Amino acid sequence: MQKSTVTKLKQALIATGNLKDYGTSTVTLALSVSDHRHRAQVRFYRCDSFKQAWIAVAQQLAKTPQASWVRLEAVQSTQKLPRETFEKRLAATFRMNYWRYGISFDADFKTALLEMESNGQAFFRPSKAHRIGKNRSGSWVDYDRVEPYLNKREGALPVDIRKTENVWVFTTAGVFTDGQKIWNLSEQEDCGKGVRVVTDEQSELQSAIEHGETFLINQLKGNGKFVYGYFPARQRVLSNYNVVRHFSSLYALLEAIPFTKRTEDFAKVKLAIQWGLKNATIEKEGAIFVDDNGELKLGGQALLILALSKYQDVTKDDTFVPVLMKAFKGVHFFQEPSGKLIHVLNPDLTVKAAYRIIYYEGEVAFALSRLYELTHDKNVMDLVKQILDYMVANDYGKYHDHWISYAINEALLVFPDNRDYMKLGLKNVFSHLKFIEERDTTYPTLLELVDAAVKMTDMIKRSGNEDLIAPYDLVRLRQVLRYRALYEITTGCFLPEIAMYLYNPQKFIGGFYARHDNFRTRIDDCEHFLSGLINYYNYTYRQA
Repeated sequence: MQKSTVTKLKQALIATGNLKDYGTSTVTLALSVSDHRHRAQVRFYRCDSFKQAWIAVAQQLAKTPQASWVRLEAVQSTQKLPRETFEKRLAATFRMNYWRYGISFDADFKTALLEMESNGQAFFRPSKAHRIGKNRSGSWVDYDRVEPYLNKREGALPVDIRKTENVWVFTTAGVFTDGQKIWNLSEQEDCGKGVRVVTDEQSELQSAIEHGETFLINQLKGNGKFVYGYFPARQRVLSNYNVVRHFSSLYALLEAIPFTKRTEDFAKVKLAIQWGLKNATIEKEGAIFVDDNGELKLGGQALLILALSKYQDVTKDDTFVPVLMKAFKGVHFFQEPSGKLIHVLNPDLTVKAAYRIIYYEGEVAFALSRLYELTHDKNVMDLVKQILDYMVANDYGKYHDHWISYAINEALLVFPDNRDYMKLGLKNVFSHLKFIEERDTTYPTLLELVDAAVKMTDMIKRSGNEDLIAPYDLVRLRQVLRYRALYEITTGCFLPEIAMYLYNPQKFIGGFYARHDNFRTRIDDCEHFLSGLINYYNYTYRQA
């Protein structure tokens, strides 16, 4: 690296403070370097002074290519724990990959592991009894994975890591550079720990969206089918497929491409639509249905309509109009005379499941609202009204579904004085606001919900129905909106300082992940992150 970059890294690291452990009179630095293609190589430097440690680090950096991803950290606090205590604390972690400390099996850090070294390679495994979001992880150290890694990194180990009486846990403070810019890494005790401190929100948002669109479009194979997803920490590609998410992910791409202005990607989306129509739809009684492994789902019907409507809207290509109207016709087969919607049909159009998941009504109401924008067909809006009226009558605001809020915002363009819809939309978010504020996982649909809610409150103000908002705290709503947007970037976006600890790091840049599920990234994860961030950016920054 250039001498000027090395000097700036040194200055930035010194500025984090607390470089020396006065309990042991030592300085411990950790240097992680990735060439983008391979998992970061990590080295620990433990010396009596910062000057001594830095000489060794600087020598290594001098041999490091400028464009490398470099993460430089100083160990700032260390605690020796009896092995049993460490194991109990690890097992008590509620979620997988939420152990946020480095560990060492010896006092001299010859067997030390940074937090992301461990989490990025699934060194901690959950118990078989663990159920995500239901109980504690019961995590344990997979020594069969750790030992070969440390042997390769260090050579002969000074201790038997399976049998040491004590384990040292530690925290770090540090900086990251991509060779051009240097970021401080967050030390906050939350899910953003170890990720860049965001100082330019607009720039980071724009970068996340642009890289996100690139990642998602790159998941499309030559035939138009997606690579469904990965467990990066376990080096696994997901083999299953969900055609409903195929169409919903195309919708997100159709939101993202106008943002990035990469209009050449429309052709790939069109091919993917054609793949979906050829391989995942059937025609019955003049209507088209999405067939997901022998199930005709109301949600599939909705997302097909939504994707086709969005495609025509942004490309002005009316190729799929006949399919779109046949898909609309298919919605009627899910209707009961009472207005209630059946959730799943068999391929012969008999009922398979009256109820499957609460999101389906909101999805279809939103999709039909978008179809109405294209066609101005009264029959379409009549059906939207029937669905929304049913949701009002059955108190769907208690379900906190972002699709409902999306649908209401579209409906208010047609029924600007419908106070029942406004009340439904307000309850949909405000009765859930505390949960949204406190949720520790990224949960990208929460940002989508708050995006839609802020837009809705502004529409209600303009309509002259501001009395409906009086019981609610709009300032708090706006604060939560910004908080969730930043939280998504720092806890769910594969930024280089996180991706560098995975296999083939550059492969995941721009992807969005669920930390608590082996850093899982699926096309629908990317879909919801992109939609939420794009709507936030457009409503926040495109007013000037």
